[in-house]
Amino acid sequence: MSVEVPRKTASGPGRVPAQRDTRPTVGEPRRRVDVVGYACLAVAALIMVVPLVWMLFASFKQRNEIYTIPTQWLPQALNWQNYADVFATVPFGHFLLNSVITTVLGAGLKVVLGLMCAYALVFVEFPGKRIVFLVVLAALMVPPQVTLIPNYTLTAQLGWLNSYQGIILPGLASSLGTFLFRQHFQTFPVSVLEAATLDGAGHWRRLWQFVVPLSAPTVSAVALVSVVSEWNQYLWPLLVTDSADMMTLPVGLTLLQNNDGITNWGVLMAGTVLVMLPILLVFVFFQRRLVAGLATGALAN
Repeated sequence: MSVEVPRKTASGPGRVPAQRDTRPTVGEPRRRVDVVGYACLAVAALIMVVPLVWMLFASFKQRNEIYTIPTQWLPQALNWQNYADVFATVPFGHFLLNSVITTVLGAGLKVVLGLMCAYALVFVEFPGKRIVFLVVLAALMVPPQVTLIPNYTLTAQLGWLNSYQGIILPGLASSLGTFLFRQHFQTFPVSVLEAATLDGAGHWRRLWQFVVPLSAPTVSAVALVSVVSEWNQYLWPLLVTDSADMMTLPVGLTLLQNNDGITNWGVLMAGTVLVMLPILLVFVFFQRRLVAGLATGALAN
């Protein structure tokens, strides 16, 4: 005897009522978190950008426009004389040359030393390798101001005051670059180096012909960070140079303040814009490589 099962029709006694989904939606809290995150990002961007915008506008203002209350953001007319006064007051071109020399040499040597140190920490077996890496990590936690007095004493005893080697050499040890290179080299394919070793390549050839070309994003990131750091150095060049012939751009700006006092802010802001513009353009063009390189080092085990 067969029993007929009633079909689930749209109407009739066999219809099963649809149940309402009472599970909480995930999209709303996530959307709310995204809005809060973007709002915090916008506030942080404003905090950083507003002083730069004011500095740019102030570089085109007359002296009396800067002291107006309430603050007058836009200049009444573009006063290019402030920029002309910068070149007329101080040897700006000589400061620029000193900054380029110290930045290129300092950043380049930092990258080379960081590469060699990180290569040894990863691919070369020697006693105490882990202790050396712990020392590199400890150096990351030491403020650079702690080493100012010992470095200045040593530089003065060597007779390196008012010289390029006095500005460049004491800051060549880059613990940050060594750390980022080491983290990236941890993810490097060992088979590549094994094939190079079978081909008769030594450590020097393996580093520059195999490791460095395959580590271009990280090398670019460390190079960019080093260039920005060297270009913006102020305290150390201020200590070891007292001659205008050896001053870099950040230190040379103090001569604008000393000659005119602190009242002619238009000229001082124009000089600051000229100092920031080259390194800002470099950062804008290479920011993708910076992010890619830092992410590569951060994702390493």
